[in-house]
Amino acid sequence: MDLTLNVNGLPRQFSAEPNELLVERLRDGLGLTGTKVGCDTGQCGSCVVRLDGASVKSCLILTAAAAGSAVTTIEGVSATPDGALTGLQEALRQEHGTQCGFCTPGMVMALGEFVDRSAAGGGEEAPTEPEIREWLTGNLCRCTGYHSVVRGVQRACAAQATARQEG
Repeated sequence: MDLTLNVNGLPRQFSAEPNELLVERLRDGLGLTGTKVGCDTGQCGSCVVRLDGASVKSCLILTAAAAGSAVTTIEGVSATPDGALTGLQEALRQEHGTQCGFCTPGMVMALGEFVDRSAAGGGEEAPTEPEIREWLTGNLCRCTGYHSVVRGVQRACAAQATARQEG
């Protein structure tokens, strides 16, 4: 079947089998290998991308089901001409929230939605550690223990709140 996806801001047209998974199209069909394949069962979160703004596990979504949607992968997150990191990525870097890096793309995609929602809420209170950890339940990491990831998210949310107050 012929499909179109908007991937990282670019329209992509291709033919896909009805049973093709979105993660397969992204990695094998489009060469966007930042999206990882970990468990193939939706348990680890390494394959998380944003589909029309919502973080989803691309190993659980058929490419055909995503047709016509906007997909953002980790490659599309820092799509600035100078390759600058996003506020979340920089905060994770500063807090040493990444180690081996395998889970990092999925975490950045999932946590990016969390940070965006926190900013959109406009509340003065920063998200709590339990709230951040709850959001992370769909992403497994064997290296960090999540402490530094939580601090990175808190830093990113604080930076957005400060920017909002100054802006």
